[in-house]
Formats: sequence, C-alpha cells, structure tokens
Amino acid sequence: MSITQGRSVLGTTAAAAALAGRYLIGAWHAFKARPHIPQVRRFYPGGFEKVMTKREAALILGVRERIVMEKIKEAHRRVMMANHPDAGGSHYLASKINEAKDVLMGKTRGGGHSAF
Repeated sequence: MSITQGRSVLGTTAAAAALAGRYLIGAWHAFKARPHIPQVRRFYPGGFEKVMTKREAALILGVRERIVMEKIKEAHRRVMMANHPDAGGSHYLASKINEAKDVLMGKTRGGGHSAF
C-alpha cells in the first residue's frame, strides 16, 4: 500500500467517523427535546376499601373526583359495558361500579356499602 492510498483510507475513515458523530449528536438532541409524557399507572394497586371514598370511586370509573354528572354517567356506562354480569362480568365488580357512580353523584345507597 502506498502512502497516498493510506492517506485516502485514513481520510475516508476520519470523514465517516465525523459524519457518524454528527448524526449521533443530532439524534441525542432530538431525543432530549421530545415532549415528556408522564407514565400513567393503568391499574389501582390495591383492593377495595370497606366504605368507598370519592377517590376510590373516581379510580374505579377512571375519572377525576370533581367532574360533571354527564361525564360520570358516560364513564359508568363505558365501564359497565365491559364488566356487566350479562356479558360475562362479575356481579361483585358490577355492584362496586354502581356504588362508585352513586358515591360520585352524591347518592348514598345502603349506608355506602355494595350489595356484597
């Protein structure tokens, strides 16, 4: 290998390394500039409380504690369709979903306890 060939190989290698470094720096800046999306826990990591609170009711229906009645009804309908006993769901969960709706709407039913 002659000196000119060695220099051209060395120059090509240095140019490729510089381009790769430039690409990696640009990719890193793009990664750092992306919007931060908070991770949301999908499931409540605990059982039911003896007396349902507004917080627990909101977690069951997947809404906020202070929300308009229409949104509560919409959330109740959505969750009940997925867990209705006639569609293979649990009677216990259906009673908890109904209790959650009642708690958020301000109705008291049976002293705040579900049917179970």
